[in-house]
Amino acid sequence: MARLFGTDGVRGVANADLTAELALGLSVAAAHVLAKAGAREDHRPKAVVGRDPRASGEFLESAVVAGLASAGVDVLRVGVLPTPAVAYLTGALGADLGVMLSASHNPMPDNGIKFIARGGHKLSDELEDAIEATYHQHEHGEPWERPTGAGVGRVIDYDEGFDKYVAHLLGVLPNRLDGLKIVIDGAHGAAARVSPEAFAVAGAEIVTIGDDPTGLNINDGYGSTHMERLKAAVLEHGADLGVAHDGDADRCLAVDAAGDEVDGDQILAVLALGMREAGKLRRNTVVGTVMSNLGFKLALEREGVELIQTAVGDRYVLEEMKRGGFALGGEQSGHVIVLDHATTGDGTLTGLLLAARVAETGKPLAELAAVMQRLPQVLVNVPDVDKSRVATSAEVAAAVTDAEAELGSTGRVLLRPSGTEPLVRVMVEAADIDHARSVAGRLADIVKSALG
Repeated sequence: MARLFGTDGVRGVANADLTAELALGLSVAAAHVLAKAGAREDHRPKAVVGRDPRASGEFLESAVVAGLASAGVDVLRVGVLPTPAVAYLTGALGADLGVMLSASHNPMPDNGIKFIARGGHKLSDELEDAIEATYHQHEHGEPWERPTGAGVGRVIDYDEGFDKYVAHLLGVLPNRLDGLKIVIDGAHGAAARVSPEAFAVAGAEIVTIGDDPTGLNINDGYGSTHMERLKAAVLEHGADLGVAHDGDADRCLAVDAAGDEVDGDQILAVLALGMREAGKLRRNTVVGTVMSNLGFKLALEREGVELIQTAVGDRYVLEEMKRGGFALGGEQSGHVIVLDHATTGDGTLTGLLLAARVAETGKPLAELAAVMQRLPQVLVNVPDVDKSRVATSAEVAAAVTDAEAELGSTGRVLLRPSGTEPLVRVMVEAADIDHARSVAGRLADIVKSALG
């Protein structure tokens, strides 16, 4: 049986893969597992439930709330808010559990359920496995232990969540944003209301796009996976910069005044130097992933900042940050974690801190981002191969060694089996895009012949 939980909760096409029955059952299972883990000791358990604006989130929210309340959990329903807001409120309100309904940057027909542990942190793999096992156990006939009478959970609409989260964001800012004109792309998603509010209260003049969620248009031509409209709006309005979120607003990418994209690696570099200047970059270290651009690593080396790289995925970045006590980490895709103020990637917080750095220094974003130069990066997917042999094939290893010698210190090779498909990803960076394409093409051919 395939595992329900992926790297970021349970996802699928809403009402096909992810049904109301599944949402309800998983929520009841989560309540029971957390009770066994001690979450109910000496008090009634409490959960925070939020969602992004997808139409399917309406019925899935009802199912989750029903499941939790039927298991004796009091529910604070916060409505449409970003994932990092639900994580923050789970911690700030002393809840035993948070639940976010979102499929992030995926298209509208998809949805997902993400459970959040006490304190606003991601559930451990062990707790996810226990929830899934408990769900399957009761799916096949074992009855639930059900409270009755006053033991059932109560449901409260917690409308104060919006203001509480915005106040938290503003409390983190080191300085105001007065004098900046900023375009905000909300992806017709969870940040369409929150992000403009926070930037405006912080003093910025704002222009908004992707700010009219209908439940059907999330991520549709807007947001961090579709940057063209943001670039055009920044140029049209003569803005100092633009920020783009994804559907659940745990990501932020940016655009400078010339309409050029500023990716997650560049944002991390800008924030790292600002935090070091303020004495907040613990152990003078940033955590990234193996997909971080080589230009990012070279820039940090030049500035005397250490880079620790993990497997791809913000969960692995967060694990390393907690393990080593680091303050800043993230991914090229725009997941940026500032661990002193957030337990997950927070796109609105990232955008605010980036804009605050522009306002504080008086330097354009393009100048700040120029601390690193992105090396051309080519990614080739090689399908229909035995990806399990990519790390053991002598022929592939020899080809990689030759390619690395050819590229020297200004290039890099990464071969990575896909986590979800029968293919191998070949990534090559080089100082010249044509050189990167040539090396990537040769490596892809060797992977195909050796592992096909």
